[in-house]
Amino acid sequence: MRQHRTFPRFRLLGSLLLVVAAGAAGLGAAPGAAAPGGTAASAPRPLGDIVPAPASVRPGGDPYTLTARTRIHVDDGAREARRVAAYLADVLRPSTGYALPVVDDDAGPGGIRLRLTGREAALGEEGYRLESGRRGVTLTARTPAGLFHGVQTLRQQLPASIEEDTRRRGPWQVAGGTITDTPRYGYRGAMLDVSRHFFTVGQVKRYIDQMALYKINKLHLHLSDDQGWRIAIDSWPRLATHGGSTQVGGGPGGYYTKAQYKDIVAYAASRHLEVVPEIDMPGHTNAALASYAELNCDGVAPPLYTGTEVGFSSLCVAKEITYDFVDDVVREIAALTPGRYLHIGGDEAHSTSHEDYVAFMDRAQATVAKYGKTVIGWHQLTGANPAKGALVQYWGLDRTSDAEKARVARAAQNGTRLILSPADRLYLDMKYTKDTPLGLSWAGYVEVRRSYDWDPGAYLPGVPESAVAGVEAPLWTETVSSSAHIDLMAFPRLLGAAELGWSPAASHDWEAYKLRLAGQGPRLAALGVGFHRSPQVPWRTE
Repeated sequence: MRQHRTFPRFRLLGSLLLVVAAGAAGLGAAPGAAAPGGTAASAPRPLGDIVPAPASVRPGGDPYTLTARTRIHVDDGAREARRVAAYLADVLRPSTGYALPVVDDDAGPGGIRLRLTGREAALGEEGYRLESGRRGVTLTARTPAGLFHGVQTLRQQLPASIEEDTRRRGPWQVAGGTITDTPRYGYRGAMLDVSRHFFTVGQVKRYIDQMALYKINKLHLHLSDDQGWRIAIDSWPRLATHGGSTQVGGGPGGYYTKAQYKDIVAYAASRHLEVVPEIDMPGHTNAALASYAELNCDGVAPPLYTGTEVGFSSLCVAKEITYDFVDDVVREIAALTPGRYLHIGGDEAHSTSHEDYVAFMDRAQATVAKYGKTVIGWHQLTGANPAKGALVQYWGLDRTSDAEKARVARAAQNGTRLILSPADRLYLDMKYTKDTPLGLSWAGYVEVRRSYDWDPGAYLPGVPESAVAGVEAPLWTETVSSSAHIDLMAFPRLLGAAELGWSPAASHDWEAYKLRLAGQGPRLAALGVGFHRSPQVPWRTE
């Protein structure tokens, strides 16, 4: 659902220079400058003035203008392309008022054309090429995911008012030229903690739509913790009905039925996001321990927990029923999840001895493999024995001990790949400043520049760049309990995480990024996102 607010409109003055993979390149006229055949008021957004920054931009030629006669063309019988085209039409119709029919033909004059081709190997699994000129716009990709990402670029090249759900005045122009774009990393994620505070299916879908606009391709759902268990498990029903009955502060909590979880997974897939479910263990398990006494070493179930402390709970590693529990939970969740990954947590297991932790993680990882999934664990997994092919999610910070960083680096050197989520860079629940009304500050204050201005490929000493699978921005929810809270804490920092994951290292430049980010202000506003208007960014409207 789109929500809308009215904001004053200004024009950006001056020129805009963006950095692209081929080197610094001017990407067309500045906003407010006259375009060929147009006026200052109708000048299109400069080609490449988007987030994340494209790999290659070659501006030139006349812009394309959407009109009431525009059609969206797909090749005959290209069902996947037609689905992406239908999504594009749904985005564009409300604000333009145009019919924008999706037509199956290979010729036809002008318009917007979406092409899937088995050739173009250089575009990879997620890349695309956008070609724009007076007669039309063509998007080409090898895969539906690449075509979908190209649609997000096309969307951002149009005025921000294209996001409105009521009719607005044009002109609806796309600058002329060619963008050829592929991602730096294959794993570009965002995590939503639904355990500390529960979020409905509709709220999760809203976040999925926001992520998709910026080419994020993984949704990590933190489904269990001390404060709540959020997914129905048929073989252990009290996990959801009792363990999911509360949340931080004592609210009513909630959980997803299997049908609701499958709905989230399917919706994410329609936006080319893969859901990564997490069941945190052996620690962060009070909700499970409260639901079933036999999972406790003393056979006594603790009370439900609504606070925010960590590290006090542990499954009973010595009991065989613990592994029956793990097997059942992993089996049922794996059957619901078509994606490759299953996250088993493993962080802050302070109430589990090192010996027990290693033994437990060995068995838990084997169970994940048994059901055909690849393990992801927080970086404490490197203190045990990461399974072959496992991904480790690093959430340390600058002040993390050298010994802990070295342990992670050794694992990376031995073949374990990393997802980077440094808490003092990418934790979206950290306050921007001391005056931020929500969030925590144990990792420090994380303003927009600090969140963006680092290089994942060179972040951890001793970790080869080839070991970095990608980045993920987690949003823990001790203080976050509504979509408005998600908006404030995730935006605009999530856009920086998206750029770190997608854009080439050569394009990484704060001064250029903050200008492109400033241009996203009106788009976020049109989408009803109540984002943090950081003073570090010269926000503009259109």
